[in-house]
Amino acid sequence: MNIYKDYIKEIEERKTQGLHPKPIDGAELLSEIITQIKDSGNADRSDSLKFFIYNTLPGTTSAAGVKAKFLKEIILGESIVEEISPAFAFELLSHMKGGPSIEVLLDLALGNDPAIAKEAAAVLKTQVFLYEADTNRLKEAFNSGNEIAKEILESYAKAEFFTKLPEVAEEIKVVTYIAGEGDISTDLLSPGNQAHSRSDRELHGKCMITPEAQEEIKALQAQHPDASVMLIAEKGTMGVGSSRMSGVNNVALWTGKQASPYVPFVNIAPIVGGTNGISPIFLTTVDVTGGIGVDLKNWVKKVDENGNPIRNENGDIVLEEAYSVATGTVLTINTKEKKLYNGDKELIDLTKSFTPQKMEFIKAGGSYAIVFGKKLQTFAAQLLGIEAPAVFAPSKEISHEGQGLTAVEKIFNRNAVGTTPGKVLHAGSDVRVQVNIVGSQDTTGLMTSQELESMAATVISPIVDGAYQSGCHTASVWDKKAQANIPKLMKFMNEFGLITARDPKGEYHAMTDVIHKVLNDITVDEWAIIIGGDSHTRMSKGVAFGADSGTVALALATGEASMPIPESVKVTFKGNMKEHMDFRDVVHATQAQMLKQFGGENVFQGRIIEVHIGTLPADQAFTFTDWTAEMKAKASINISEDNTLIESLEIAKGRIQIMIDKGMDNHNKVLQGLIDKADKRIAEIRSGEKPALTPDANAKYYAEVVVDLDVIVEPMIADPDVNNDDVSKRYTHDTIRDLSYYGGEKKVDLGFVGSCMVHKGDLKIVSQMLRNIEKQQGKVEFSAPLVVAAPTYNIIDELKAEGDWELLEKYSAFEFDDNAPKGEARVEYKNVMYLERPGCNLCMGNQEKAAKGDTVLATSTRLFQGRVVEDSERKKGESLLASTPVVVLSAIIGRIPNIDEYKAAVEGIDLTTFVPSIKELTSTSAH
Repeated sequence: MNIYKDYIKEIEERKTQGLHPKPIDGAELLSEIITQIKDSGNADRSDSLKFFIYNTLPGTTSAAGVKAKFLKEIILGESIVEEISPAFAFELLSHMKGGPSIEVLLDLALGNDPAIAKEAAAVLKTQVFLYEADTNRLKEAFNSGNEIAKEILESYAKAEFFTKLPEVAEEIKVVTYIAGEGDISTDLLSPGNQAHSRSDRELHGKCMITPEAQEEIKALQAQHPDASVMLIAEKGTMGVGSSRMSGVNNVALWTGKQASPYVPFVNIAPIVGGTNGISPIFLTTVDVTGGIGVDLKNWVKKVDENGNPIRNENGDIVLEEAYSVATGTVLTINTKEKKLYNGDKELIDLTKSFTPQKMEFIKAGGSYAIVFGKKLQTFAAQLLGIEAPAVFAPSKEISHEGQGLTAVEKIFNRNAVGTTPGKVLHAGSDVRVQVNIVGSQDTTGLMTSQELESMAATVISPIVDGAYQSGCHTASVWDKKAQANIPKLMKFMNEFGLITARDPKGEYHAMTDVIHKVLNDITVDEWAIIIGGDSHTRMSKGVAFGADSGTVALALATGEASMPIPESVKVTFKGNMKEHMDFRDVVHATQAQMLKQFGGENVFQGRIIEVHIGTLPADQAFTFTDWTAEMKAKASINISEDNTLIESLEIAKGRIQIMIDKGMDNHNKVLQGLIDKADKRIAEIRSGEKPALTPDANAKYYAEVVVDLDVIVEPMIADPDVNNDDVSKRYTHDTIRDLSYYGGEKKVDLGFVGSCMVHKGDLKIVSQMLRNIEKQQGKVEFSAPLVVAAPTYNIIDELKAEGDWELLEKYSAFEFDDNAPKGEARVEYKNVMYLERPGCNLCMGNQEKAAKGDTVLATSTRLFQGRVVEDSERKKGESLLASTPVVVLSAIIGRIPNIDEYKAAVEGIDLTTFVPSIKELTSTSAH
């Protein structure tokens, strides 16, 4: 059977699922389709034409290469296709976004036929996705006196690819759709358990919210054909939790508009809103698609006659509705006035939604086109020897004379590209920055590879110090979906230039280590900027930003990212940790104390948390920085003492060496280069030439939080509060309760120690507690299952060397086997301990899950509805988050312990402790 017949068979199968034909990305299939198009008597010719024109993926897919070549034949008259005129062939090339299409257009523009060259040049002037190979050809032709090349370059220098685009409509009509009450996580828009289908956009689109919601959106579109549906998080923030491009893609698929008539299921321009705005990561992703994010502020604090907030009996601030956005409300966005209207009534100011930069993204259909366009304009102007005209909105540069710099301001100033020379920039400035480390994770990686293909990138930017493709999100189960997707992803990324968790050649052992841990190890300079395809990309060295798969692709391709310098909140500590407390309790207490100090306002949201961690090495400090995603912070920065930073870098060097010893380094010796950089940084610190990064003493912060360790006397638990009468208060990470709240009575159905929140010390705590309990009770029996997943293999190796792993094996009833990985997710658990493969495990919710309706106590970060555990008919599933010792003890006794039981169980155990720095970790401003 030929490939085309296989494709037709697949189409028939997809019809039964209500799906259209899958877009074509393979050269072999498209070559067969072209053969059928050339055969005028072929029975499949008509369908083949439709597939060729409307169903082939653009960019650098192998199919795009075949399509571009055939269109070139048509333009040159070498092939005659009645339905595709040369003019239409040029139009199709103009929608292919780069790579092979640019190569063909350059062939034609720099060729010998003047008429064809002129037409090709006209199309090239509209294109922005050009790479070095393309610009080098233009440069050579220009230097040789080619007039067409000069004409194209002059157009690029004027940025006509942007200026000639239609202006943004002055009025945009929207009809509201409330997607949910309270914070809306990207899990609702793109569930983790559907991660395998993300690269099949139409199929994945069917998982957004619910089928009923999808029908309601379609009904609104039918009632209001002249309006865009605006998805809303009522009384909450839109897009919290993860950095999923697939979430925005799904919203765009249902509510946006098609990017090109010749590319199926790639939609742009979604409009989303939230009472408390859009989460920073999600908003970046909305910008990628040229969409609009609106901070609705439609619920406001109710105040008394003195202007003080009114609180209810629980102490929560009472909100009152400023205006309604009930589903079906028709509103108007005025992009010129930057205001939201209901009829003639002005509701709110939208200046933040329509900054000059965001207006450019909307006009260009997304932020990529602007990033590439600016680079292209700069290249052309420099080659022509002229100053580039001021076409794009100038980057906002904010500088306050005499004001020092926060840590993030220092890092951004150090890494800034294209800013005014000598100008020191403060928070609020728009900055293009060089990216040092990039991470791609496996459930978004296929989309990242698609994005790289669509922007015609073929090799990693030489600017990037190191990049890693993980295998941790699909580590738990090596099922058919993983077997189909992961090897293909690893091959693509390995060839692109990343260090990959799996070796496409199979020569080194697969490493399913949690991506955040690996990125934390390969970050060997606290001045680094890291971009990673996951919201928990938050390193305890450098400043890291979780990003959507598209922003990751852009960082890999260009070595750059663009964003405003965020404001910072300074976090310091006072007092002493109690012996029976774990550092995880300090992390939770930080959030609780911050909310209390600021009257319920989350001052962390959208800002950098600059945590003066001082004496805690990177592995343990990661517990804090990781949790800052749940604090809704944009990112976090650790301020360490010199000796602590050196210790962290030495640990990182050892971990990188293990990767080298496994055979994971590539031909560019990236990993060895990182070790060399770490050695250089250690030498700088030791010599005093460049001490560890600290903020200036006179830096300005949005707020300062002082965490009092003395008042943390009980373990702290983050509770999803699933039965709260106020729906908007459920599944947030803001409900932090102490152990006594549960009275030693709350039943626990499953315990989970794992995810990126744990380090080696946590696994040692597990073994020490089991040893203690055996000594006290003669044996260890579990009243609930305990799932234990180390985040990395090197932790297991170290535990084996120190004797702890042997203890864990003794108490476990299941131990992972890499030679025979699980082929199916576990659906039933016994009351035993399971030693699972390193990776994300239950935290991801895409493979392993607890039984429906269970109450899970986990060291994880995720308490969203349906993530770790789904609801059953009998009760809601709950994922409560706590420290390792609380989780282990709860699994043993089958309930959350009381404080006396807890203290007895941890007596003599070396918990993760923390001693604040006794010195002020600041420096004197140098400007």
